[in-house]
Amino acid sequence: MTKEEALKTYFGYDAFRGGQEAVIDALLAGRDALAIMPTGAGKSLCYQIPALLLPGITLVISPLVSLMRDQVTALVQMGVPAAFLNSSLTFRQYLLALDRARAGRYKIIYVAPERLETEGFQSFARTADISLLAVDEAHCISQWGQDFRPSYLGIPAFAASLPRRPVMGAFTATATPEVKEDIQRLLELRSPLRMATGFDRENLFFEVRQPADKKAALLEAVRGRPGKCGIVYCATRKTVEEVCQFLRDRGVPAARYHAGLEAEERRRNQEDFLYDRSPVMVATNAFGMGIDKSDVRYVVHYNMPKDMESYYQEAGRAGRDGLPASCVLLYSGQDVRTGEYLITHGEAREGLDEAAAERLRERDLQRLRQMTGYCRTRHCLRQYILRYFGQDAPDDCGACCNCLHNFREVEVGREAQAIVRCIAETGQHFGVGVIAETLCGADTDKVRKYHMDREAQYGALAELSQRAVRERIRFLLDEGILTLSPGPYPVLQLGERAEDVAQNAPALYMRTMEEERPAAVRRQIPPELEGSQAELFQRLRALRARTARRQGVPAYVVFSDKTLRELAFVQPRTMAELRLVSGIGEAKAGRYGESFLREIRDFLER
Repeated sequence: MTKEEALKTYFGYDAFRGGQEAVIDALLAGRDALAIMPTGAGKSLCYQIPALLLPGITLVISPLVSLMRDQVTALVQMGVPAAFLNSSLTFRQYLLALDRARAGRYKIIYVAPERLETEGFQSFARTADISLLAVDEAHCISQWGQDFRPSYLGIPAFAASLPRRPVMGAFTATATPEVKEDIQRLLELRSPLRMATGFDRENLFFEVRQPADKKAALLEAVRGRPGKCGIVYCATRKTVEEVCQFLRDRGVPAARYHAGLEAEERRRNQEDFLYDRSPVMVATNAFGMGIDKSDVRYVVHYNMPKDMESYYQEAGRAGRDGLPASCVLLYSGQDVRTGEYLITHGEAREGLDEAAAERLRERDLQRLRQMTGYCRTRHCLRQYILRYFGQDAPDDCGACCNCLHNFREVEVGREAQAIVRCIAETGQHFGVGVIAETLCGADTDKVRKYHMDREAQYGALAELSQRAVRERIRFLLDEGILTLSPGPYPVLQLGERAEDVAQNAPALYMRTMEEERPAAVRRQIPPELEGSQAELFQRLRALRARTARRQGVPAYVVFSDKTLRELAFVQPRTMAELRLVSGIGEAKAGRYGESFLREIRDFLER
């Protein structure tokens, strides 16, 4: 069987995506590979196709129990013999799986990195014919990555202990240049093919909001997408509890997920989300790594993440099927303070001395500042993300909130002078709120408490609202004219250019968002189904749900939304026509084809 035949027979696709074929060819030729491919770009296919074509077993090392279960379920549905070995199995189940592995029953075995250190597994591995060692989430081996796991450091020793070192592939969705070098060096990859396909996910729409009421903004975002699956990420367990209860109280079927819940509840809530019983999941970043649910239509970050790597990985869980999806971040200044607190008060990473731990904290604070810059920028959000990862991007993507709104250039030199002078004259002791109240001439408790009404700049910008003054302060922060002190209660401080602004009031132009731009400038996305096609799509979704319940698998494992949309659009009548639809391989055609064809024929002949 060729790689093209395997792609069509098992996965139902006619062509490889960008970068996949080169990685597959390298692994089949016995060459190590390092692949940096964004979530949804098809990383797993890069080792699953070689696994089917190489003579022996492929071991996939992953830290994610949920990923193993989901991918094995999906592979079995496609007719691929696969299994996983992790802590979710009972001892008896584990021994049975090992016996079947020894007997050659599986082509792909998923295993947690900690399992490599156990004598029982090592005994099996020394006698097994292992052709390929695939390391998923490979950034976990680098202490400079966002998810360092010490257990990954034992992978090279495990590979060296085998009678014959298998070809190795390393895969991750996000990696800075420094992390890429760490992966290659620490995994001891041998002259690997290095493939980076680009980080752009064209089907994702990016938006940052700074609402006065986050809960109201979240409710609007969720209710505006009725019946759609979504994930709401929160920074802390407490916020998860509050937000989940808020949504439930307003009739939204939401589930919760964080590390403080009992394992049984986490499992149950995760399954409710996967099986569409709870279409909204409210979670910390403990949820989602390895969740292979393809039809998540939106991801809302209720709090700003601590770094761009985490944000893009979490946002990338939307739209894995390639259909349009939204990534909304609800930003507030408190998010920055929470991030700083978690970084400065968090436990040091395992195995680091004090000096290394301090360097890592400084690196994390720098990442937090870059994440804050994303939330504050008035320029293209997609460009900001891609440039962070070292990829060039145009100034206007046509598919983010900033690019779809017109901006007006406002000259704010005089107002900037008043702001800088107010901060200087009050000793750089106050935060954004007090400074804004002072400049607007507000009569508040804090103004009276600190006698700000006696300052020279009191009421200097009385013609502006406090919100407008805050916008100008954010602009001066972005320009480096002002800075914020670290700590839980940051105060405004003067930057390098502040003295020139205070003395000369130079011309400064701030971009302010106005009305939405015409639809003609938007990036083209697949049109929504209409009329009878939309009606057939809903009937096929209902059939898929019934089929999934009978099979005991998530609905997207039967067919993805993208496949159902194509079925509703093409409306095949025969099995031959059905097999031409993307995402339908031989196993799924044999298992589900007749029932879906019958549903289509009944619909067309009614």
